[in-house]
Amino acid sequence: MAAILIDGAAIARELYADFKQRVSALGSRGVRPGLAAILIGDNPASEVYVRTKTRACAEVGVHSVQHRFGVDCPEREVVELINCLNADPAIHGILVQLPLPPRLNAERILQSIAADKDVDGFNWTNLGAMVAGHTLLAPCTPLGIMTMLDREGIALEGRNAVVIGRSVIVGKPLALMLIARGATVTVCNSKTRDLRQYTSLADILIVAAGKPGVVDGSMLKPGAVVIDVGINRLPDGKLTGDVDFASASLVASRITPVPGGVGRMTVAMLIANTVTAAERSIGAG
Repeated sequence: MAAILIDGAAIARELYADFKQRVSALGSRGVRPGLAAILIGDNPASEVYVRTKTRACAEVGVHSVQHRFGVDCPEREVVELINCLNADPAIHGILVQLPLPPRLNAERILQSIAADKDVDGFNWTNLGAMVAGHTLLAPCTPLGIMTMLDREGIALEGRNAVVIGRSVIVGKPLALMLIARGATVTVCNSKTRDLRQYTSLADILIVAAGKPGVVDGSMLKPGAVVIDVGINRLPDGKLTGDVDFASASLVASRITPVPGGVGRMTVAMLIANTVTAAERSIGAG
């Protein structure tokens, strides 16, 4: 029996309706959530992502502005802009679109964003809070995954959850979120020997390896919930995830598609964090 699709696009649409109500409530108090996006260089994929985020802002009534720098811009100018945005009461969220040109210190730039405006959730204050089981502004992709699991009514407490990928953007914060909810969590990575021995025990498997087909159906526990975070472009131009969907969907109970799964939720959580930051700015969140 084929797995049930977890439709991230549909869940995002439901969330957007809630965001609109929250934005309207803020408007009645004279506040419009504002998001500033900083784009450095001319990476085509980054251009697409920023346009997608801008459209999402417009859909729910969030004010968005873009600040662009050339690929050779001084790092100092980027940090100076961020400092100005940190002090701007009309801006509640700041994001720096990744990846940055290699010559720039991404860590220094990202950490210059004020924690209460860090809607990507990369500030050490926000990441550190998660270690203690608190969520201030959480990284968008892990937050989106947790929201999907909750919307699908998937129990986490006492379940075996395996996360493939240890990045600070997805793997590490997601593991902390799952631990906080009572799951038994294993984090695997590219150096893990015999990956199959871990995936075969997973009630919930989240794959963020950045490698097409790293997991297939033969590696799954029957009935597992599979969340595919990967977005890879094949030589023929098609998008695919990190999971071999054809074989995995015959074994899993639920599975996310690529595209139309986690990616849509990531954008939705960026909007959620921006609205939450705006609410907190007036003591309403």
